[in-house]
Amino acid sequence: MSPCRQRVRGWAASLAAGALPALAFPAPSWWWLAWFGVVPLLLLVRAAPSAWQASVRAWWGLGGFVLMNQYWLVTSIGPLLAPLAVGFGALWLPWGWFAHRLLAAPATVGRTAAAVVVLPSAWVAAEAVRSLPWLGGPWASLGASQSGQPVTLASASLGGVWLTSFLLVACNTAIGAAIVHREVSGRLVAVAAALTCAAVGPLWYLLGPAPAGGSTLRVALVQPGDIADSDARLAASEALTAAVAGQRPDLVVWGESSVGQDLVSHPELLARLAELSRRVGADLLVNVDAPAPGGGIYKSAVLISEHGSLGCYRKTRLVPFGEYVPLRTLFGWATRHSKAAGEDRQRGTGPVVLHAGAVSIGPLISYEATFSDLARREAALGAGLLVYQSSTSSFQGSWAQPQLAAQPAVRAVEVGRPAVHAGLSGDSSAFDARGRRLAWLPSGFRGVAVVGVPLGSSATPYQRLGDWVLVAAFVIVGVAVFRWHRVARGDTLPE
Repeated sequence: MSPCRQRVRGWAASLAAGALPALAFPAPSWWWLAWFGVVPLLLLVRAAPSAWQASVRAWWGLGGFVLMNQYWLVTSIGPLLAPLAVGFGALWLPWGWFAHRLLAAPATVGRTAAAVVVLPSAWVAAEAVRSLPWLGGPWASLGASQSGQPVTLASASLGGVWLTSFLLVACNTAIGAAIVHREVSGRLVAVAAALTCAAVGPLWYLLGPAPAGGSTLRVALVQPGDIADSDARLAASEALTAAVAGQRPDLVVWGESSVGQDLVSHPELLARLAELSRRVGADLLVNVDAPAPGGGIYKSAVLISEHGSLGCYRKTRLVPFGEYVPLRTLFGWATRHSKAAGEDRQRGTGPVVLHAGAVSIGPLISYEATFSDLARREAALGAGLLVYQSSTSSFQGSWAQPQLAAQPAVRAVEVGRPAVHAGLSGDSSAFDARGRRLAWLPSGFRGVAVVGVPLGSSATPYQRLGDWVLVAAFVIVGVAVFRWHRVARGDTLPE
């Protein structure tokens, strides 16, 4: 076989193997696959004829992961999805290079030990760069695949979703090392490393401190469905809310863009919603998507009681292309071939805490559910409940909806606070402070559900220590690069 043909076959196989871990996320939700689903790509990278070819295979593999996991973006950004996948996949070039150098023959215990530390660090470092807001944010970090499993997700309370990603990649690396080792001692070390990584979450779940007890808040999640007309959407949300008056909710949460008129400019609408709050006997957290009196369009979470507005939060992290077009003069053509934003939304000034009776809530909107730092800031400000509002109507029926609805589970575990998520057209969800599911309303559901949310909370190590895993990952990668610089000058690889 010619070298060119061999390269193409290696790239095609890597593209397919890289897509495999995407099945660990909702909607397939094969969470267990994340613990070994990277192994096929790892073995393909290891088998490359050179370190550079290994890097390219890793590049193709992670490009396949993005294409598989975020296929639904094609309706938003159209043909830009392909270069987006190529760009994100390039962040894993160093991971592929390290994988080849550490796992290629001859396999030794020293190299295996180094691989179990260096490869997860390179992976997490790539996830961190990919998670920058102006690059699209932290969608589909590998650790988020455990959102449906509180026991394995418990490691996120120690080091955020980054630690869960680290442990998953370390486990995959150890399994790959066990496959390629020929000596029994090497295989035993690799198997022991894999088992140790898999045990961290369950051990912390069993032995770590439980959230302090508290009262139960009855939260009504309103999901009227995909209704294009803003007046009809508002009317449907009002009707569903009025129907739960007899169920005595403490807080009613509407989805993103549930109100299409600014409440300051339309005091009669604010008065109508205040009257609805009085009739239901609960504060309403609605979401306004409308031009503000001072100009500009904002996405705003507004808390309304029977006496009027109690405060609002304006969305700060906007969705690239969905809510604004980066470098519009350069990429504005995308609006002609997709559902990219025709007009840029404006940003708010930062997180706030709103008070619904005796409960302090941290409101965040849609895509902001993917950011750990925003949830940590809300917890630091005193929020006892994280409340997310989303729409995702542009991606109706796709994986985007369950993937987004699962993110509050990760944030709940990270900061030790319960979290609820109201999707305008699905999916809606609620989780306690340990990430255990309290409710899930699929995208086909139309109506309202009242969920009892325990307000018990805890100060997690991640909340106190911050992104220590990211710091450690970049330091480890830096040390590894320095080490191979010395190798290039004549030193040897670790044995």
